[in-house]
Amino acid sequence: MSASDERARSHPRKPVILTVDDDPAVSRAVARDLRRHYGENFRIVRAESGPDALETLNELKLRGETVAVFVADYRMPQMSGIEFLEEAMDIFPMARRVLLTAYADTHAAIDAINVVDLDHYLLKPWDPPEEKLYPVIDALIDAWRATGDRAIPHTKIIGHPWNARSSEVREFLARNRLFYTWFRADEAKGRQLLDAAGLDGLTLPVVITEQGETLVEPTDAELAATLGLTTTPAEDFYDLVVIGGGPAGLAAAVYGASEGLKTVLIERTATGGQAGQSSRIENYLGFPDGLSGAQLAERARRQAEKFDAELITAAEAVSLEVDGSARTVHLSDGRAIGARAVILAMGVEYRQLPADGCAPLTGAGVYYGAAVSVATDCDGDDVFVVGGANSAGQAAMYLSRTARSVTIVIRRTLEDSMSYYLIQQIRANERIKEMPHTVVHAVTGNGHLERICLENTQTGAREDHDCGRMFIFIGAEPRTEWLDGVVARDDKGFILSGPDLREVTGWTLDRPPHHLETSVPGVFVAGDVRAESAKRVAAAVGEGSMAVMLVHRYLDEA
Repeated sequence: MSASDERARSHPRKPVILTVDDDPAVSRAVARDLRRHYGENFRIVRAESGPDALETLNELKLRGETVAVFVADYRMPQMSGIEFLEEAMDIFPMARRVLLTAYADTHAAIDAINVVDLDHYLLKPWDPPEEKLYPVIDALIDAWRATGDRAIPHTKIIGHPWNARSSEVREFLARNRLFYTWFRADEAKGRQLLDAAGLDGLTLPVVITEQGETLVEPTDAELAATLGLTTTPAEDFYDLVVIGGGPAGLAAAVYGASEGLKTVLIERTATGGQAGQSSRIENYLGFPDGLSGAQLAERARRQAEKFDAELITAAEAVSLEVDGSARTVHLSDGRAIGARAVILAMGVEYRQLPADGCAPLTGAGVYYGAAVSVATDCDGDDVFVVGGANSAGQAAMYLSRTARSVTIVIRRTLEDSMSYYLIQQIRANERIKEMPHTVVHAVTGNGHLERICLENTQTGAREDHDCGRMFIFIGAEPRTEWLDGVVARDDKGFILSGPDLREVTGWTLDRPPHHLETSVPGVFVAGDVRAESAKRVAAAVGEGSMAVMLVHRYLDEA
């Protein structure tokens, strides 16, 4: 270890309290009062505009520092305090949030409680601070310390946009809220990093951690273990094992753990599921201004951890063993965990597009879903979104921020499968156009996607288009093969439960199965993987919480 490393370890950086106010006098005053009381244990950083504060936060993130509390003024030009907090919480989601308001703006502060998970609002002036400021900040700091704040390493990824595994690694880190900096291997800074690591760059991606550890073409499990995610259950037996970390699984973990069940959630990739990749969810109850799937997933994850649910990432369930009342889940690493009850909430995966040329170009211009990490590379591109459900519409709206043009390719029409509010937004957006009654016939490119051939389903006419990137949303399929012969499924692989089991043999108890109970007593299903489910975020959350209620009923009967 170098002397500088020893100094860094012996003198850890102080956590930050950041204030932002456009009035210089007020900005200095709040920073002065905070520094006077908290300066010994915290670093007080102030900014005089929202954009400047966000730039500062990104610099703090690059250096691996943490922020304990944001204090933002409501009325600021360029960016209001609420708008600032909404973006700041994506950078430091564990930081506590305070809004400074005048008496006339208290309604805005109350509205902000839902929008940005506001912890407190303070009326100006706050004199004397000993009575009006410090008790509030003291309580928030205590809450922040109790919750904990996972340090996010400054990780570097060196790869190439047309290297499929590079895209997958970026997506894995982004969805797991692990900060990273992206470098292209064919540009100067990327080559410098590869040279420093003694690598030729022929095998990509290369991941370099803050500690200098180098991983070449790492697996998700290697990334998770190296970057501090929990990858192994702490126990061998639990009251409840939840398989899948989408909205249904996260809801089940929250309600299971909060109601006293020793709960573990097993997630193969990242919490949030397909909903976690959504750039904007606008029809979820209680969030009139919408929120991103990543925000929803992060809040749910924090909530589950608050109730002591274990969340295991980059672990895959490969079989379910049933022996009398015993339920055993076998993981891909060879480990087995027992459970009194199991909730299956694996969700679904995007259906593969059968067009010629898609398979070899997947990850090199052809993508399933619309990962934010890839979408940011679309500046100036002509992109195509294939599919007509809400996920496709949300992706089109998000991509239109940077892409030169966005074309929605749909077999029928938008009215057949998309929500009315989203159709109106799309048709008001000049960068988006629709191609109804159209399918993708083939895609071509030399090492990456360059052109797309579309076919009109009514006339049979085909036409070629230049295409920078294509994002596919053509429905989803369950991945339940590992449950074959254990629980009953329909002919598409979705899991049957409750009343849908009436025509299925093998039920062993005198009582009928509970509503979300599978053909195996004590094994329940929730969310998109359930046959005939609603395929909506709110429905998945409801089923996840309801499944826990039925687990309690099952356990009481046992």
